[in-house]
Amino acid sequence: MTKARPKITAEERRARLGARHLLAPAARASTPEAVAEALLGLHATDPASVYLSVAARLKNPSVTELERALYEDRTLVRMLCMRRTMFVVPRELAPVVDASTARAVAARERRNLTKVIQEQLGFDERWFAATESAVLAALAERGEATAAQLADAVPGLKSQIVQAEGKPYEARPRITSRFLGVMAAEGRIRRGRPLGTWASSQYRWIPAEPHPDLPADEAKARLAARYLEAFGPATTEDVKWWTGWTLTDTRKALARTEAVEADLDSGPGHALPAHLDAPAEPGPWVALLPALDPTPMGWRERGWYFDVGHKSELFDTNGNIGPSVWCDGRIVGGWAQRPDGEIVTELLAPGGVGREARAAIEGEAARIAAFFADVRIKPSFRTPLERRLAR
Repeated sequence: MTKARPKITAEERRARLGARHLLAPAARASTPEAVAEALLGLHATDPASVYLSVAARLKNPSVTELERALYEDRTLVRMLCMRRTMFVVPRELAPVVDASTARAVAARERRNLTKVIQEQLGFDERWFAATESAVLAALAERGEATAAQLADAVPGLKSQIVQAEGKPYEARPRITSRFLGVMAAEGRIRRGRPLGTWASSQYRWIPAEPHPDLPADEAKARLAARYLEAFGPATTEDVKWWTGWTLTDTRKALARTEAVEADLDSGPGHALPAHLDAPAEPGPWVALLPALDPTPMGWRERGWYFDVGHKSELFDTNGNIGPSVWCDGRIVGGWAQRPDGEIVTELLAPGGVGREARAAIEGEAARIAAFFADVRIKPSFRTPLERRLAR
């Protein structure tokens, strides 16, 4: 007789979010490293999101503590990895992420750039390798350098390529950023401190140590298990989407974990044994999460934590979420920072949020405004709701 698969409802999944993602007041963390550990990593495509995702989950938000972890202790590592997306991950997890996803991404980035350089500039692989060596020598001499400083030291980085030739938006950029990006993806260099404030997208570059070598299959199984710890129960499609793997690799990795099959409201899924018990009764909580926060970007199937009718307001056309307001495991609205620094919110389902929750949302808005101080941001991926509120 086939054993029935356990049923895990959307309500139970929402009940776990506050504690597991460190969003309920009692669950907030004391260090940036604890936040990254709980979430596997922090989306870092938009530099400000790293700081704001951590600030939303810390008992005492601190820019200094996060900068210490990133640039002094280096307990957090910035990597181009899952879905060719920039993440900040715990140092202990970096070798797993490297072997399971980042190596393949780096190889594609290198192939693509090598092809462009060969076709447009006539430079071969030997030129590529020599230029890499020159960059490393320049960094060894200086300790750190901006992209512009490296281009002055290694003139080949100033070579220009043509993008979208013949189109109205044709461009002729230098190869500097792409070349350094490939070296960073391969783990040969890494981003150091930003130029300007913590919200800046311009960085100094520093040398990097290579990650320990792990077998790819083993690393994928470990990453799948860690994903389920942070985001499970989840569907196969959730894991495939989050990692960027093929369906075959996703199924193989899941098969090597301790996960069991479970029935979710959206269909069959996977859950670790520890997640089969009913969650503890959650206390009330609210949170203001930034654009591309790891929580709303953690699943392909999102209908269990927000009204899909609000997707056009909360997401851009590429599926990137903007700043969101959460209440007890659901997205209930959005927020934005105005030019004067004011944090403004809008609830998309006003009737579903009580007076106490509204007051808590106002309190979180004030907390985030205090964290910003005099720093102003504009999300890299803007959504209709964020644009409207920012005006």
